[in-house]
Amino acid sequence: MAKHKEKDLKSWPIYLYVPNLIGYARIVANIIAFGESFSNKNLFTALYFFSFVCDELDGRFARMLDQASTFGAVLDMVTDRVSTAALLVVLSHLYRPCFAFFLALLALDIASHWLQMYSTFLSSKTSHKDVKDSKSWLVKVYYQHRLFMGYCCIGAEVLYLVLYLLSEDQPHGVIKVFMAGIKRKSPLMLLGLLALPGWAIKQIVNVVQLKTAADICVLYDLERKKRP
Repeated sequence: MAKHKEKDLKSWPIYLYVPNLIGYARIVANIIAFGESFSNKNLFTALYFFSFVCDELDGRFARMLDQASTFGAVLDMVTDRVSTAALLVVLSHLYRPCFAFFLALLALDIASHWLQMYSTFLSSKTSHKDVKDSKSWLVKVYYQHRLFMGYCCIGAEVLYLVLYLLSEDQPHGVIKVFMAGIKRKSPLMLLGLLALPGWAIKQIVNVVQLKTAADICVLYDLERKKRP
């Protein structure tokens, strides 16, 4: 009976796999959230957090139901990157003195992940998380230890949400808002300070990942030139 049920699940159209349905729910939640990002902070935070939790659930259901798919992996990664990018755009408006800083973070996030995915394709790997042959110990630790990677990823998203919630009607710089939050002894500041190291490590990983992925692309070109 259990085998029959598992076979039925596998026979579903890939677009209707449970993890992918969760992915669609994330997209809908994000569309509504960002539509309200400048008018309803509580709704935005709730929906963005819902999407973030679902990011963990889709992977669990994929493994539990044996419904992992290439489409699902791409859907998950694209949703992650677009969500973070959109939040950084919102923050760039809320903290206008730091506009260039948030756009730089956005560019680094997109560029490092895109180049990592492309180098994975060139290396004939099935996942961008397969970094066994990476020359960077930091990238290896990041992708091979789920708790460490989880802390860094969650830390980055939590820090951005904290900055979003601390933002004021009049645009100020990040440091000024942080200092004001510390003076008020805001609980959000404690959460932000706990998340800060994870965010910082993630940015370093993005830079290292960008460089190592670029090296793989260059090596591919050199090896291709050697072919007769």
